Amino acid sequence: MHLVEISSNTHHTQKRGSGILLHITSLPSAYGIGDLGPVAFRFADFLAEAGQQYWQILPLNPTGTYLGNSPYTSYSVFAGNALLISPELLQQSGYVSPSDLQDHPQFPDDLVDYHAVVAYKSGLLRKAFQNFQALQEDKSAYETFCKQNAYWLDDFSLFAALKEHFHEVAWDEWPKELRDREENAIQEWKEKLRNRMEMSRFIQFVFFEQCLALRRFCNNKQIKIIGDIPIYPSMDSSDAWANPEIFKLDAEKQPVFVAGAPPDYFSATGQRWGNPVYDWEFLKSTGYKWWIDRIRHNLLLCDVVRVDHFRGFVGYWEIPVEEETAVNGKWVSAPAIDFFNHVIQEIPDFPMIVEDLGLITPDVREVMKQFGFPGMKVLVFAFGPDLPTNPYAPHNHIPDCVVYTGTHDNNTIRGWYETEATSEDRSRLEEYLGHPVDENTVHREFVRLALASTANLSITPMQDILGLGSEARMNLPSRTQGNWSWRMPPDAAGKDVAQSMLKLSRIYGRI
Repeated sequence: MHLVEISSNTHHTQKRGSGILLHITSLPSAYGIGDLGPVAFRFADFLAEAGQQYWQILPLNPTGTYLGNSPYTSYSVFAGNALLISPELLQQSGYVSPSDLQDHPQFPDDLVDYHAVVAYKSGLLRKAFQNFQALQEDKSAYETFCKQNAYWLDDFSLFAALKEHFHEVAWDEWPKELRDREENAIQEWKEKLRNRMEMSRFIQFVFFEQCLALRRFCNNKQIKIIGDIPIYPSMDSSDAWANPEIFKLDAEKQPVFVAGAPPDYFSATGQRWGNPVYDWEFLKSTGYKWWIDRIRHNLLLCDVVRVDHFRGFVGYWEIPVEEETAVNGKWVSAPAIDFFNHVIQEIPDFPMIVEDLGLITPDVREVMKQFGFPGMKVLVFAFGPDLPTNPYAPHNHIPDCVVYTGTHDNNTIRGWYETEATSEDRSRLEEYLGHPVDENTVHREFVRLALASTANLSITPMQDILGLGSEARMNLPSRTQGNWSWRMPPDAAGKDVAQSMLKLSRIYGRI
């Protein structure tokens, strides 16, 4: 396909605005984890009071305790996370009774105990499904949802049922006829597991109903939701099982190559993520249908998407599966220009933010420039010895980018100042600001720097607005346990915080 004339796709970042990064799981709630119910609506009210136009969240896909609860490691890129379903909204819809919600366990306020939450929500959703089955009223909305989403929902519901039946064993270890999706076996197991599949469909129906209601509420308050798309699904996912041809797998459905990142200053052996890599030639032959379906599907739930590991669309690090580290991988080109031309033909004005952190080569920058995709500037990276020329320093920002104080993968600003910044970093920060700072004021200075930046869009994690330390960090990438569990204190998003953000956002022309 020839390169077509591309209009700028930065309409969502062309005028000055600001927002807050807070994942749904981090909202306060009596049920052990933040959810899509009243707590989320109250946070949207807080955003509006604070003069914010964006709410950035992390991926909404299902998580698993065996996958470290990471929203970036999911067993479906299309399904929603059942743990985010609101018990209060289940009651409002008539799927559970008030008494079903009365005896819930006492959960900790400050973190998500995922094992306890999974046990509680699984039981509640099972009860909701049984009540739904018994309802005599019109179920046409449910039937329409199942029909419209059959292209992913049928495979996902069977995958979830089989995973449960085989005690969570990975799909590539299932009986050969199921692993290879032989038609007779698929039909036989669909019959066997019909009720369990129906429960999965019902749970997804409820999730999407609740999520779309939250989006409508936000949009009515002039708040846009920024979602997040991880580039790769897990190997043990319904996506890889149902679409093995789009990945580089062998005849036994084992990966030939896996994804990762090359050795660098931080890691002598690089990173071996283990996700199967795409067969871009096959994807190209389909007009990239799977990817376009995936993007369109995400845009049902959010207004803008941040695409994680964007450089993988231009060139990706491919590691032979037998290698234990990333050292012997190699760069392989992907058809970025052809791919994004197809995407924009199907989805004009595709509203995207590029995750372009780390080592980014000129070819990646060229693709971003050609399509008008804004990248990220993270202030916590700005105050090293190269401060005058550092691209993350505010004086080097451009309008067509998104500035963050930090991301879900960084320490909080206070945590960075207290435990990671060197005395030289602190001195450079004070020289840059022109006055002293300490651990109690540093977060306010970073929020101000972000809002004052020439970047058209400024996003601040809620932890930095509240001035919280390392205990509130969302993810430490080198840690396998204890991530993704931080929760905002119940009364943290108060009127004083909203007024402070409103005042600053107004001063810096973001309202």
